[in-house]
Amino acid sequence: MTAALAAGVIGCSGGSKEGNGTSPGAAASPSAAASATGSAAQANGKIVSSPLTLTYFVQLSASRPSGMNSLNDMEAYKELEKITGIHADFKHPASGQESNQFNLMMSSADYPDVIEWNWNAYPGGGRAALDSGAIIKLNDYIDKYAPNLKKILTDNPEIRKQISTDNGDIYSFPFLRNAPTLQTYFGLGIRKDWLDKLGLQVPTTIDEWHTVLKAFKEKDPNGNGKTDELPLLLNKGTFNWGNPIINAWGIRNDFYLDNGKVQYGALTPQYKEFLATMRTWYKEGLIDPDYAATDAKQKTAKVTGELVGAMDVTVGGGIGSFMNAMKDKNPAFNLVGAPYPTLKKGDKPVLGQMEPIFNGLGAAISKKNKNVIETVKWLDYKYGEAGSMLFNFGVEGKSYTMVNGYPTYTDDVMKNKDGLAFGVALTKYAIPFGAPISQDTRYMDQNASMPQQKEALKLWTQPDNKGWLPTLSLTTDEASKFATIMNDVKTYNDEMFDKFIMGAEPIDNFDKFVDKLNKMNVAEAIKIEQAAYDRYLKR
Repeated sequence: MTAALAAGVIGCSGGSKEGNGTSPGAAASPSAAASATGSAAQANGKIVSSPLTLTYFVQLSASRPSGMNSLNDMEAYKELEKITGIHADFKHPASGQESNQFNLMMSSADYPDVIEWNWNAYPGGGRAALDSGAIIKLNDYIDKYAPNLKKILTDNPEIRKQISTDNGDIYSFPFLRNAPTLQTYFGLGIRKDWLDKLGLQVPTTIDEWHTVLKAFKEKDPNGNGKTDELPLLLNKGTFNWGNPIINAWGIRNDFYLDNGKVQYGALTPQYKEFLATMRTWYKEGLIDPDYAATDAKQKTAKVTGELVGAMDVTVGGGIGSFMNAMKDKNPAFNLVGAPYPTLKKGDKPVLGQMEPIFNGLGAAISKKNKNVIETVKWLDYKYGEAGSMLFNFGVEGKSYTMVNGYPTYTDDVMKNKDGLAFGVALTKYAIPFGAPISQDTRYMDQNASMPQQKEALKLWTQPDNKGWLPTLSLTTDEASKFATIMNDVKTYNDEMFDKFIMGAEPIDNFDKFVDKLNKMNVAEAIKIEQAAYDRYLKR
């Protein structure tokens, strides 16, 4: 796609409106806009008295029902339009071109009214987008015209802290997950039926994992008479940058906190010990030799083909999907969660998987928006009781029913006749898994309704996770320096990870690896993160 064509596809500045509203031009101040529109909703409950269309840039999930080509096809947005009188003209970037088209849009200054994006992925984050003038500061608008989000922020100071920049500016209506079982959804999974067959327990330490994986390799737990088992398969990104195994050494191969000080795990002796252990496992055939090249489709084929003993999984799309896929093929198939391992029996895991309450995903209002107050009210609706029900559960009577006061998903979601997975079937009606809303724990309760899923969440939420850094705000200068350093550091780190694990690079060369990281100026990146963290504490 040429730049001109891409701009034509994405170009979507300004909303269209018939009737009264804020005057055309750049976004007005709350007080000026109020004089044009008034602060109260219309008497019939609608936000506007005449049609209003807002242009809205947002990615469209690949996990959606066939034929759903826009969020306008989602029942929640259809209902929202009926309730508020505001229509969203969604501008979805092409699949696989999301970042390119977002960057082109931001550089062209041809902004839509609303931009939904993970602002952590924008150079300098939401702070830089504010400073560039692309999006507007929302504090005063939220205070005057967003009572639902305002109440959440008043009742939860930590949420306000996380969604604000260092100087207190709020730049988006955020996606919020304010409970441990919402922030954690990922960990290690293991074939419990294989363990039972071999008389083994779910491993909790690195030594126990080694014992179990060797048994998976040598004792034919899939019962086909072949030594074709792949004891452990981890996604390449998870293996290197995630925490399922490396947690045992009390670090992660990224930035983390140790007693309030930012560290970079690859520089530590513990990382060398981790690499040496993984090299041993790989050499012994305990790790899938093709882990680095295995994509999601191939992983599914290996798991459902009865080859994989343990793996990294999500609670819904992993444990839930695999259990459902195998219930007829092999009723004995039993995939359960395993705790994050430790080196010493009985120790508490240090770092698991835990998203922050706010991970950077939010809907910002662009400077081209001519109807800011109406947009604020429209976005705020989702944070109230009715809006939260609509976007977490969909339409009552269709996607959920109230059972003893509890919103219970219908069979069209839970037991879809077309065989759609829970998340895909729900996307027809609602979007609780990544949108500017506050996620409801009752969604996850049903997304993880199997005993195996519930137990997995209990295990995966055990780590203390004190070493996780919150979402930080870098200055424009810091962001530029940090990106320059870390682009090279991460590329080199990732390359060397595979070489160390696979034996192409001797572990004895670890000190040379650290020396090169230091020459790449990783210490400056640590310094930048520390300064940003110190500012965060003062918010």
